[in-house]
Amino acid sequence: MAFSADELRVLRRALAIALHPMPLSDEDVQDCLRLAGSVDEAVGEEGWLRGFLLADLARYRNALPGSVTGYLELLQDALAAGYDPRPDDLAALRALRGRPLAATLLERCQVLAERSVRARLAGRSAGLAAPGPRSRLLALPGGRAADREPDRPRTPAAPDSPRKPGDRPMPKPSEVFPPRRRPAPPPSEERAAG
Repeated sequence: MAFSADELRVLRRALAIALHPMPLSDEDVQDCLRLAGSVDEAVGEEGWLRGFLLADLARYRNALPGSVTGYLELLQDALAAGYDPRPDDLAALRALRGRPLAATLLERCQVLAERSVRARLAGRSAGLAAPGPRSRLLALPGGRAADREPDRPRTPAAPDSPRKPGDRPMPKPSEVFPPRRRPAPPPSEERAAG
């Protein structure tokens, strides 16, 4: 991800404010929010492009052996983007290991797969949860949000309270799972003799 000179200026200022909190001007808050929006957009685009690359990789893998060249090129691109090879990739590379590039990629993928498995096992044994999705930047210390009251957690409504116009009622089981129709009886086998 590359930042423009203006975005780097805003980023440096935001980091300085994070280290030494102080009140922000409205212009600084708007600059930081714009930068956060740009970063969120870039992350979303990266996820979209990664999904496209992985779907393309799966299509080429399913079309093997006719798509060997394209598959090996896409796999190299995916590995460069941080892709963890799947068992299907390892199996495909084992079948193609007669080609020098496939043999090289197989060695690389085996190392990456082993490293990934070890990291997952280490995370489980340490009781660490997988990191969640990145949350949006909602407020900066000393910005406009400092003037507002903090949001209080909402208490659930009492079961007997009247419904608000926007609330949807809980669907009945018959609405979610319509009744099964009984199969029609087989046609009678009586035929008129003709």
